[in-house]
Amino acid sequence: MARILIVDDAKFMRITLSNILKKDNHEIVGEGETGKDAVQLYEELMPDLVTMDITMPEMSGLEAVKEIKKKYPSAKVIMCSAMGQQKMVVEAIESGAKDFIVKPFDDGRVMEAVNRVLS
Repeated sequence: MARILIVDDAKFMRITLSNILKKDNHEIVGEGETGKDAVQLYEELMPDLVTMDITMPEMSGLEAVKEIKKKYPSAKVIMCSAMGQQKMVVEAIESGAKDFIVKPFDDGRVMEAVNRVLS
């Protein structure tokens, strides 16, 4: 049971991810809509894991993961995006993300990524 922060500018995606994670008994400790939210909520909540969209207003997920990792090198972040392009995946991993999930979400793939990153 991990404490998870979900950051995505689409409410529908946050709900979908939240439902998948709750099925596996994880606790959703917070939700954000922008990269700025991600950085602020990470500091407030100190979750075990963050799932974060790449494309968001104000600050992208890539910028947010860099900010979080700068202050908290042990932070665990899984990037999520509809753009499953190789370049984005590589950039996300280089920025400090531990894994990458492509939308639309596959329940099994989400849980596989979460369990691998948390172990």
